[in-house]
Amino acid sequence: MPITIYDVAREAGVSMATVSRVVNGNPNVKPTTRKKVMAAIERLGYRPNAVARGLASKKTTTVGVIIPDISSLFFSELARGIEDIATMYKYNIILCNSDQRLEKELQLINTLLEKQVDGLLFMGAEIKEDHLQILSTTSVPTVLAATRDPDNILPSVTIDHFQAAYDATKVLLDKGHKRVGMIYGPSNDPLGGLIRFEGYKQALKDAGIPLDESICASGTYWYESGLRIMTEFLALPEPPTAVFASSDEMAIGAIHAVQDAGLSVPNDIEVIGYDNIRLAEMVRPKLTTVVQPMYDIGAVAMRLLTKYMNNEHVEEHVVLLPHRIEYRQSTRA
Repeated sequence: MPITIYDVAREAGVSMATVSRVVNGNPNVKPTTRKKVMAAIERLGYRPNAVARGLASKKTTTVGVIIPDISSLFFSELARGIEDIATMYKYNIILCNSDQRLEKELQLINTLLEKQVDGLLFMGAEIKEDHLQILSTTSVPTVLAATRDPDNILPSVTIDHFQAAYDATKVLLDKGHKRVGMIYGPSNDPLGGLIRFEGYKQALKDAGIPLDESICASGTYWYESGLRIMTEFLALPEPPTAVFASSDEMAIGAIHAVQDAGLSVPNDIEVIGYDNIRLAEMVRPKLTTVVQPMYDIGAVAMRLLTKYMNNEHVEEHVVLLPHRIEYRQSTRA
């Protein structure tokens, strides 16, 4: 039979209420009594029943985290930031992989709510009406990480993707490039796809350079799409002299396509990526990239969620963290 709080109380010669106070960290227990109860817990191998404690306190000290792809270096770094802050504030994490499928995302949200989590952290490509219908009506606090809904209804932590893409494109334009190509994200991703593409187009417009759709293409964020699209660019009568990719993996694929064609990065074609994943420093030449502070986004999102869960005052429910460009060897000095 499982060891119960009654067994610990009998072993220590105290009341069950005293054992409960010790287990829950209540300071109103004499040091000698606390020591006696802890010794009994250790001897018996007692483990508090989290479900029972949750029913009593109406809190489970768990947070549900929905992540699109746990194998992605980008999202794994975000998850690390979430986990570190959750540990600091004594919350446990239930991590769920959604595969960026709407049906699975909605199922996971409902499942986590049924498990009585104290809060939700959601990471996904596009926040649709189906998401908002659940997340904006539940009493469980929710924070979006590395995304946001179109009308900023839900609390969120991300960066200004339009400005980041604009800045990266302008770096290449300021170097004198007239044919700057872009490999952008899927069109159903409003942050990685459309908004970054809009930033790119605005930078071209401000520089007085017309958009050439032959050197713009939508990828999947993955290495293979960058390799394929850059190979197609290089087959054009007038290939781009510089390329901005809206993920580091696609940028690395583009670099390898250039090298496979017997050309040099950055001497023949300059390349800028996006996200600053660890691979950006492992590839040769090392990748110049937009630094999206992945760990910080996760950490700040988790801290913001703790404020909502504990009814603390929140100044701004939409947080935009700063971005920057890390210059490495894939662009010329």
